[in-house]
Amino acid sequence: MATTRNAHAGWVGDLPTGAGQVTLDSSEIGSFDITWKARAEAAEGKTSPEELIAAAHASCFAMAFSLFLGEEGKAADYVNTSAAVTFVPGTGITTSHLTLATKIPGISQEDFDRIADAAKAGCPVSAALAGVEITLEATLEA
Repeated sequence: MATTRNAHAGWVGDLPTGAGQVTLDSSEIGSFDITWKARAEAAEGKTSPEELIAAAHASCFAMAFSLFLGEEGKAADYVNTSAAVTFVPGTGITTSHLTLATKIPGISQEDFDRIADAAKAGCPVSAALAGVEITLEATLEA
């Protein structure tokens, strides 16, 4: 079954000095301030499209990794993921660096690496980011 999620944004003013808000409509969990400075310099309590993409990529990757791990009959004690999305003004989004730290009883390093790489490639957000370099640092903790 297909699902659609919605958000909206409003903006007042020009790009360098204006400001806006993005609202997560489907979840209704809130509205978040956005500015060009938060996007191109320091966040200072505001968000950016890249931070929202990083959240989407980290959560999607964690789900894909858990799915592929389960298909192999394995379960993690925990899965911690993060994504760092780089934005270069004038160029755009250039990279998304995924980090995975997990503990999985009874898995070989070879199987772990294979599953992590498959999750990186198979995550729908990775597919949506096909135009940027996606890297992965995966750590299997003892």
